[in-house]
Parts: sequence; structure tokens; C-alpha cells
Amino acid sequence: MKKEIIKEIENGHLLKKYGSWMYCDGCNQTVGYLCYTTYSYFNLKYKCKCGNEGCFKLWNKNNLETKINGDNLIKIKNRLCCPSDKSPLFSIVENRLERYEYQVICQECNTEYKSSH
Repeated sequence: MKKEIIKEIENGHLLKKYGSWMYCDGCNQTVGYLCYTTYSYFNLKYKCKCGNEGCFKLWNKNNLETKINGDNLIKIKNRLCCPSDKSPLFSIVENRLERYEYQVICQECNTEYKSSH
């Protein structure tokens, strides 16, 4: 069964339909990379160094009940990954952003992770 993804994107755009490179619409620079099939919910709010503020919010319409996890995502080859199954979720180009916060739910283990920087 194919998942139905809903998107709400403000002041940014994706290279592909549900993932790939994320761009700031203010300066057209890359702000991150979203993996295609490993999330059931993804929300990134950011302020780019160009002054633009944006948001990428994508979620699976058939999302199930989630577990909140106190652990942090782990970094593997510049990708933030689920510590439970090591699945890559997304990456952030931190040197292009003044600040950002994210909330992501791993598709595989259904665990939610949040952080702000």
C-alpha cells in the first residue's frame, strides 16, 4: 500500500515531490536533505542566513499513534538517523541557517524526535 503524503511548504521548495534537497526560496540555497521513505511525519522550521523564514511539513495521511523518545537522533555520514534502526531521516546544512527546529517521526519504529538549534 502506497502512503499518501500531505505537504505544507512555506518559503521553500523540494527538488523532488516528497523528499530530496530542500531549498530556501529567499536565496535558493540548500538548507537540508529529506530522505524519501523513512519518515511518516516531518516538520522543519528554519530561519535562513538570508533572512527568509520557512517551513517544510510533510506527513503520511495514514499516520499511526507515535511514541515520544527522549534520545537524540544519531548522525551517520551527515544524515540524522533513528537510533533504533539507524534509518536515515534527514540532514541540515547548518552553516546556512541562523536557527532551526524539527520534529520527525520514523516510519519504521514510529518514534517521534524533536530538537531546536
